[in-house]
Amino acid sequence: MADTINDRIKEILEKSPVVLFMKGTPLFPQCGFSNQVVAILNNIGIEYDSVDVLQDPEIRQGIKVYSDWPTFPQLYIKGELVGGCDIITEMFENGELAELAQKENIARK
Repeated sequence: MADTINDRIKEILEKSPVVLFMKGTPLFPQCGFSNQVVAILNNIGIEYDSVDVLQDPEIRQGIKVYSDWPTFPQLYIKGELVGGCDIITEMFENGELAELAQKENIARK
């Protein structure tokens, strides 16, 4: 069992190569930014797990400190923060996200 919030976050990040900390769920995003990132990940075919920060206030606060990133969504690939909505959108538009998905072998075949 995880002792601290950082331990819990590390456990979550170790379970899946791609994790999206978001408001809501992929089926029912609770903010436009989370919805946009879900749409981008689905468009590229990136498989990911998600964490609804609205359901867990401890994670919601803890991930902001962990990542030094104040907003949601937050996309992690192989334990590293890639960014939020603006960065993910930019990477999608210029092709970087699809390249990263191929390089890290995280896209559906």
